[in-house]
Amino acid sequence: MPTLIQTITRVSLIAAAATFAIVAARPAQAQSANTTFFVTSAGPGIGANLGGLAGADAYCQTLAQAAGAGAKTWRAYLSAQAADGKPAVNARDRVGKGPWQNSKGVVIAKDVAELHGANGLTKQTALSEKGDVINGRGDTPNRHDVLTGSQADGTAFPAGEDRTCKNWTSSTQGAAMVGHSDRIGLRDDDASKSWNSSHPSRGPDGGCSQADLKSTGGDGLMYCFAAN
Repeated sequence: MPTLIQTITRVSLIAAAATFAIVAARPAQAQSANTTFFVTSAGPGIGANLGGLAGADAYCQTLAQAAGAGAKTWRAYLSAQAADGKPAVNARDRVGKGPWQNSKGVVIAKDVAELHGANGLTKQTALSEKGDVINGRGDTPNRHDVLTGSQADGTAFPAGEDRTCKNWTSSTQGAAMVGHSDRIGLRDDDASKSWNSSHPSRGPDGGCSQADLKSTGGDGLMYCFAAN
């Protein structure tokens, strides 16, 4: 039979351990609330038909909410091309002013100019809303293709040749410009190292299906930024 002192000591140790666990968990929760950038851990699953820009924004908002960062207004880093009498929309104009940090508190860019210049995006910093590293080149499966529909400076492509899968409403015909979240490609050139403008999607279904996105190293993922 344990003595009274032993019992008190044991209870005290258990209480101390529980208190330490609670305190240790607090920074992670606070950090999630402070997250202002992430790569979606998964795509909607229907290729590049995201329901337009509004549907993509709503998807970012939903994932942010689930991760404890839903108090902000979230926007998908996507451009839309001029079509049907509507003007083009530039991804760079949708994401706020910055700075932006990932779920670990690492600042990836202090403003829009740095985001489209010498930013801090790498495989290790382009984390999902859950804080996970996204599979890149050399991993199985490779998921580094991220939908952007954008040129390297964050602006939309001219009207004409589709680079947005019909402004994010097609899961069959068309093409979507993607960037590499790990900034690694098949060649040692600027496009392969670009986080937002590496190459257009392609594939036997027409270029915009989920299978097509996967065939070139993607999964229908997006960049999400807190715009406020």
